[in-house]
Amino acid sequence: MIQPQTHLNVADNSGARELMCIRIIGASNRRYAHIGDVIVAVIKEAVPNMPLERSEVVRAVIVRTCKELKSDDGIIIRYDDNAAVLIDQKGNPKGTRVFGAIAWELRQFHFTKILSLAPEVL
Repeated sequence: MIQPQTHLNVADNSGARELMCIRIIGASNRRYAHIGDVIVAVIKEAVPNMPLERSEVVRAVIVRTCKELKSDDGIIIRYDDNAAVLIDQKGNPKGTRVFGAIAWELRQFHFTKILSLAPEVL
């Protein structure tokens, strides 16, 4: 469960390393975000000499959470970290590579480009 003020790792090579969630896109009073939800975040740590800089406000989609996710067939998936992939306004990823395992449930939210870039889909 991701809520405002939660720190997340970045799972792509866009130039950011750590994000902090500041808003959950969707209903006006949503408290938590789960896998597949879009958030507004601020970059807390960035790689030097990259287009993205620290304290820049970006959109991201959640790809991993420590809170377990129960899929439709009864399998429970839990990750070691909270991670997100930076996206643009159209929903395309800003990076060209995605690191780590990605949940299959992102296909329901039409993030197929992120799934195609991922090395492992669970």
